[in-house]
Order: sequence, then C-alpha cells, then structure tokens
Amino acid sequence: YRMMETMHAVEALAALAHASRLEVFRQLVCRGPEGYTPGELIEKLDIAAPTLSFHLKTLQQAGLIAADREGRYLHYRPEVGAVNALVAFLTENCCSQGSVGCAVRKPAKTLRKRA
Repeated sequence: YRMMETMHAVEALAALAHASRLEVFRQLVCRGPEGYTPGELIEKLDIAAPTLSFHLKTLQQAGLIAADREGRYLHYRPEVGAVNALVAFLTENCCSQGSVGCAVRKPAKTLRKRA
C-alpha cells in the first residue's frame, strides 16, 4: 500500500514539474472551486489551445484537477483533497527524527488509490 502512495505522489509531482503546467495549476488553485474554462485560461496565460489541452489532460490524469461540465462549457478546478493528500504525504514524517518539533501543519487525508 505504501508503494502505491509513493507512485501517486511521483505521478502528481511529475505533472507539476513543468513550468506551464505549474502555472495552469496555480491559476486553478487561485480560482478555487469555480474553476476556469479553457478559453479563460488561454486568455489569462497566453497559451495555445492544443498546448493547454495537453497540460490539462496531464494534470487531470495525475488527479490534481477535475473538469465539470456546465452546459456546453467545461470548468477545470483543483482537486483540493488530492493536493492536501500530496502535502500530507510529503510532510508526514517531518521532524520525526529531530529533537525539535516543527510547525508543519499536516492535512488529515492521505493519498488513495484511484480506480
């Protein structure tokens, strides 16, 4: 089970390890659950539609964002639970071997297997 968590973390971090994808993700996090349509993201980021589509697909496959359909429009939004799970995974043992505690806030959720 621990290895699955590690693999999901690697997948999420790999998806974020690209400057354009990271910027797309950060824009979605700033907007929150309302999300953005691809057209709005294209305007905000000055990015070509096919390139944006590729980046959105990569982030979605990593479980970091989701798309909701409203009429004929897709709204992409961050998967806050997945982001919190990633932070929890990265910090779960923070300062565990040190003699001084730290102030890292640990989210309650952990990475979970996706179907």
